[in-house]
Amino acid sequence: MTEVTGIGWATRPLGDLVEVLDRLRKPITKKDRKSGPYPYYGATGILDHVDGYLFDESLVLIGEDGAKWEAGASSAFAISGRTWVNNHAHVIRPKRDRILDDWLIYYLNGADLMPFVSGMTVPKLNQGRLREILIPLPPLEEQQRIVAILDEAFEGLARARVHAEANLQNARELFEASLSAFIDRRKDSWSSTTLGEEYDVRDGTHDSPKYHPTGRALITSKNLGRDGLHFEKVKFISEEDYDSICRRSGVDKGDVLFAMIGTIGNPIVVDVEPDFAIKNVALFKMKKRRNGQFLRYMLRSKYVVEKMQAEAKGTTQQFVGLGYLRSFPILLPEPTTELTMIDELDRIEVQCRLAEALYDIKLQGIDDLRQSLLQKAFAGELT
Repeated sequence: MTEVTGIGWATRPLGDLVEVLDRLRKPITKKDRKSGPYPYYGATGILDHVDGYLFDESLVLIGEDGAKWEAGASSAFAISGRTWVNNHAHVIRPKRDRILDDWLIYYLNGADLMPFVSGMTVPKLNQGRLREILIPLPPLEEQQRIVAILDEAFEGLARARVHAEANLQNARELFEASLSAFIDRRKDSWSSTTLGEEYDVRDGTHDSPKYHPTGRALITSKNLGRDGLHFEKVKFISEEDYDSICRRSGVDKGDVLFAMIGTIGNPIVVDVEPDFAIKNVALFKMKKRRNGQFLRYMLRSKYVVEKMQAEAKGTTQQFVGLGYLRSFPILLPEPTTELTMIDELDRIEVQCRLAEALYDIKLQGIDDLRQSLLQKAFAGELT
């Protein structure tokens, strides 16, 4: 079926413009892979290198499952030379007398392919729907002209993204450096103690309660972020399990939560009336007139982070235990001086967060410009 766009370009189903070589792909389980020089591709790129290959040419891959297909998601990409592809990526050989590889890749990455994706639990772009995607098809000379413009523009955007990402990382590291300098200037007058001596240190359940569609929220380390608690992907437990966990580690406003497993750290101060239980998360309850916000800053300091990372146990997933946290050595000022110090640290953090926000906005602007260029390219508006 041929259609014509508003600017006079024909459109053709992708299946008419390519050969789909999915029958030649073959997965290899991780335990059966033999290391070698040839890239082993999956839905989103190189997964490994193996000692054999299935293809030896330039081809286009697009994720069948385990990928993202929204506009701008970069689900399609080029491969070349000797390669191996598993069964999570479609393998496409464009008919190059009709369509350029780069034209096809740019279009697939600029278009919203979600209407062609099926499955809720495991979303999938199956081969039948892949073949139905309509591709605008100007003459090859026009494809080459537009691809050349996009190549040049995207090269510049890629450089701008690298620069912005570096500045964003620098902004994030600026606070850690400022915090270390703040502590170094004052620590000679602070007292040596342990976390267990100064705070009531507890932890959440280590069991796996049954989850429910609704109920009480169960907070794990995955719900702790640099900017506070995240409830978007929280799981729910019964009232009975909630009560049982809270008898061990009831959370109050002003307490500090700290991830004990996986990404150790991400301390947050509970600033809402808690209606949740915790799992695999340390809980610091305030005593001796200590302040949770000041403890949060101390737990983010370079000394604490590096020492805990070096001493954490576990190979597959690192963790620190409750006994370790209680005996952890730390320097602290007199409780009466913490509030004054918090004011200064808050000002430093706000300034650094503002810098981060500016670079986040710049990165979003780069992504938006990239998508705008793709939209103009396939509307015939690039001159």
